[in-house]
Amino acid sequence: MCCWRWKKRDPDEPDDHALGRSRGGFSTKIHLLVDGVGHLLAFVITGGQAHETTALEEVLDQADKNLLDADGKPIAWPINLAGDKGYRAAWIDEKLLELGINPVIPSKSNEDRNARRAEFDKDSYRRRNIVERAIGWMKECRRVFSRFEKTAINYRGMIKMAMIERFLKTMCS
Repeated sequence: MCCWRWKKRDPDEPDDHALGRSRGGFSTKIHLLVDGVGHLLAFVITGGQAHETTALEEVLDQADKNLLDADGKPIAWPINLAGDKGYRAAWIDEKLLELGINPVIPSKSNEDRNARRAEFDKDSYRRRNIVERAIGWMKECRRVFSRFEKTAINYRGMIKMAMIERFLKTMCS
């Protein structure tokens, strides 16, 4: 007779533990929403094979929950949301405009630039590197870079710890 111990599964833990196959092997993508100075507002992790746009709505929903004060009123909300050409889709423009966010996403080369509802703001797009620098800084944290954690929940905790450390360094210096 065999005795198995089954752990109760956490409902927040994805089935794949946010691990997926990509060209480099097993990997995880971190989808971020940061403010104008690079402070983390919301993030979602997915498997490495997932496209960037698959997590956009979840990141915005998480930001909607995270950016409320005690009375349930929004503390902050993005005015512009910059993304690369991978985020260029009509449904993304519509969703962002519906939420009162100006999409700052360049048009693809094979697309009619005048057909879009949102006009491209080149000056705002230049600030997109703030997200890239936040990701670069986060990848300097060894536990985030190499993902020692087996579960997605623990990995999310390490990402939060890294961003708390960064926030405290910027506030105390």
